[in-house]
Amino acid sequence: MYSWFPYKIISVIGEICGLSFPMKPEIDLFINHLSLDYGLAPNTLSAYRRDLVKFAQYLAKRGIDGVNAVKTDDVLSFIETNKKQGVSLNSIARYLVTIRMFYRYLVAEGRLKKDVTSLLETPHLLSRIPEVLSYETIDKLLSSPDTTKPLGIRDRAILETLYATGARVSEVVNLKERDINLPLGYLKCFGKGNKERIVPLGEAAIKYLKLYLDKVRSSLITKYSNTNHLFLDRLGKPLRRETVWKMIHRYARLVGLKGRIYPHILRHSFATHLLEGGADLRYVQEMLGHSRVSTTQLYTHINKERLKAIHKRFHPRA
Repeated sequence: MYSWFPYKIISVIGEICGLSFPMKPEIDLFINHLSLDYGLAPNTLSAYRRDLVKFAQYLAKRGIDGVNAVKTDDVLSFIETNKKQGVSLNSIARYLVTIRMFYRYLVAEGRLKKDVTSLLETPHLLSRIPEVLSYETIDKLLSSPDTTKPLGIRDRAILETLYATGARVSEVVNLKERDINLPLGYLKCFGKGNKERIVPLGEAAIKYLKLYLDKVRSSLITKYSNTNHLFLDRLGKPLRRETVWKMIHRYARLVGLKGRIYPHILRHSFATHLLEGGADLRYVQEMLGHSRVSTTQLYTHINKERLKAIHKRFHPRA
């Protein structure tokens, strides 16, 4: 249970330590988002929380009582104060990255109208190459649900959809029946900032979505459902991100996969496998819903690293 919900443990620790300030609810939601959508390790989540708590406490001393009251100058002042106190450049860079991620999340969720960090330059020294699953591992994970059972069909449809489209788990659980067009083979999803995009579906995803719609979904609907969501839980309610996170974790362990397997890793794998197959970077950007091509370019670094590894392994003079 601890590995599934590390953000809860961290939140409880915060309560015990008496960490209470106006931005705490937003920080808790952000940590929840990082845990469920990205599957970050407890130590990483704790580091993000510490950075944001430090920022929030700094703001509180300046009489700023919430995220809506923060201005760009307040963020710059926080950075300058840490520089004067002798905090390392790496730590300061991490603070800025964390704060930017936090504000992007708040704007994407509709909690803020303006991102006060949008004009601040993000340091490049902390760029991380996303984790990616091999083709064999993807096949093993996607084949793990027992499709002789109704919920196994539903789970297979979810896994196939995540990998076939590169959609975020939050986008998949919010899909409505009207958002998928199986005859034409595409789905319509709404990403950050409620931006709409059309993404093609592969044959496998179409097959299991059709199977789910024909044989499973109607059996999950109860008189209490009152929902047009595509994916439902066993009580007929819209599926939650937490449920998908636990589901993927369970199937990964069932087939003996090592390491952290989480919903967003399927998105990373989708993008990387497309680029490895020769897909145009701009098309991948469009399917992922990235506003900047520079975000998508991060996946090209993986290809370079793999090429180096292959060269080193097989070239006689490597």
